[in-house]
Amino acid sequence: MARRTCIDTRVWYRSVRTGRWYIGGVISRLFHIARPVLWINTLGPATVGMWLSGSLWRWEALPILIWLTLPFNLLIYGTNDVFDQETDAKNPRKGTLEGARISPGEERLIWFGVLLTNLPFVAYFVLFLPPAAVIWILLYALLFAGYSVPPARFKARPYLDSLSNAAYAFPLVFVPLALYAPVVWPAALGLMAWSAAKHTFDAVQDVDEDRRVRIETTAVRLGPKRVVLWSGTFWALATACFALVNVPVALVNAAIAGSLLYALWRDPTPETGHRLYGFSIAFPYVAGTVAGVQLVAALSLAMYP
Repeated sequence: MARRTCIDTRVWYRSVRTGRWYIGGVISRLFHIARPVLWINTLGPATVGMWLSGSLWRWEALPILIWLTLPFNLLIYGTNDVFDQETDAKNPRKGTLEGARISPGEERLIWFGVLLTNLPFVAYFVLFLPPAAVIWILLYALLFAGYSVPPARFKARPYLDSLSNAAYAFPLVFVPLALYAPVVWPAALGLMAWSAAKHTFDAVQDVDEDRRVRIETTAVRLGPKRVVLWSGTFWALATACFALVNVPVALVNAAIAGSLLYALWRDPTPETGHRLYGFSIAFPYVAGTVAGVQLVAALSLAMYP
């Protein structure tokens, strides 16, 4: 009896340990699909939106900030990976930190992860946030879902793919609204233009893969050379808007955008787009740091209105 109990204990321990490994593997895989290196694009605007409301920290913003980590990024990139498997299979960037390459068997895992992580937050927002904030949050989610999901599938619609990415700036609208604070519209509109520009610029590296599977993005329609004009126009508009709020941020934005555009203009190829992608990823970190340091300093010194 004692021997059987010992064997049963070992079997139970092994099954628990195996279960832990499986759960840990699933969580790790979902994190990879959600691309943590790009979370700055959702968390950054939300944090700045909170600071623009006049406070260094508001506990009421915590649910939104948590939602904009794994849950919402899994919604963005997991959905994209499900509907882009044909393209991703031929893209050498996929399967790295720059993006996952999923198998058909992972689709159910992704949908389950998206629903399990997002629905509780949506329910909370509907119940406890002001209606105006909820409307912007739902529009935010719908635009990102529509980017990948048919029949909208903005990804495959020239110009709409770029313009729909203006949604990245929506946290600068719905976070202040959730905190009953005024929206700083020049900052929000500037970031909308900035996001549209960056999306098309980053898509240059995927032009060849997208052409092979007949996905016509703005970058495919225009070609790398004319992307310089398209993205340059929107980045110039963003710089003008930022200058109405903070001149140093506008100058940093102009310097980085100008450098990226000049490099692509000199050698307008997908290979150049890929080489510049690392600098493009760093773009929001640098510009956001310039904005954030000033905001934190102003709030700490009670200089922010």
